[in-house]
Amino acid sequence: MKRNSFAATGAVAVGPYSHAIDADGFIFLSGQTPLDPSTGLLVEGGIQEQTKQCFVNLFNVLEACGLMPDDVQKVNVYLTDMSTFPQMNEVYAQQFSQPYPARTTIGVAALPLGAQVEIELIAKR
Repeated sequence: MKRNSFAATGAVAVGPYSHAIDADGFIFLSGQTPLDPSTGLLVEGGIQEQTKQCFVNLFNVLEACGLMPDDVQKVNVYLTDMSTFPQMNEVYAQQFSQPYPARTTIGVAALPLGAQVEIELIAKR
């Protein structure tokens, strides 16, 4: 089966991957780090600023797919420091309406380019 991929101008890819793939109506978005698409650099600031930028990038990809945040079914969040969970969660809660998507948050040793957070989504048409 051929991959149906999407690319968004408001997101940066730092490797050989698609921003999103459509698999029979399920849209798998690659993880986004807090890169500013205009500079290609990590946004300055702490976990809240980085989380906000991840969602800006992800929602740009959703838009390129013709989708909205309400179409998101599952979210995976990767944090390099689990003590920042409350601050990330505060920003996260502002991104979706209830009922919230299913979510997993995982602590990791490191992320690309020194990011503190990376977030990936699964949406459904």
